[in-house]
Amino acid sequence: MIEGEVLKIADLKKDYDKMQVKYGAKELDSIYNGGCEENPDICFVFMNPTGKNIASDKSWVGRKSPWLGTKNIWKLFYQVDLVSEDIFNKILEKRPKDWDYEFCDVVYEEVSNHKIFITNLGKCTQLDARPLSDEVLKKYLDLLFKEIDIIRPKVIITFGNQVSSIVLNKKIAVSKNRKICHEIKINENIYKVYPVYYPVGNGIFNMDKSIEDINWIIENEIK
Repeated sequence: MIEGEVLKIADLKKDYDKMQVKYGAKELDSIYNGGCEENPDICFVFMNPTGKNIASDKSWVGRKSPWLGTKNIWKLFYQVDLVSEDIFNKILEKRPKDWDYEFCDVVYEEVSNHKIFITNLGKCTQLDARPLSDEVLKKYLDLLFKEIDIIRPKVIITFGNQVSSIVLNKKIAVSKNRKICHEIKINENIYKVYPVYYPVGNGIFNMDKSIEDINWIIENEIK
């Protein structure tokens, strides 16, 4: 970058791509982020993407944003009024292969219009939902902090004990931190962070708790 030039979200992609080669499945691409890139109300931070995301295929030339071609996470966003009923119904109707480039853009236009930004701590796509070590996820922390400081969200929601602990640099049990605000400092900027239960995969049984806590955060921090 030229000295004095403002860092943009897109500038981070090359770093994520290099790290995919080191830490991800060689046959898949990194999944980056998506949504409102200018002062979103909420930045949602998940763990890491898997090959279930249709955009991880190397032949995919559209956007490479989280959760494309999946269903469960959009149930969460619909339940907290961050995705419209119309878009949600279209998601439910589609099989993964039916998600074309245009529809992916429509979904993330919806995300952006609701002033949310969706990302993962680790951008290294795996073939399946295998857990990543703290050591690998910590390699991505500086880049995540750059993302956050570029978009400047009002609130950050971290999903699960592992991601919350790494982002906050202290041991976090979500069960003991529900609706509790923590803070991180990035380049003199202070950001509010709320740990929330991971709502999909093995955490699907905690989705109701995730919905309850996100609704509470929206009511108390955004509205």
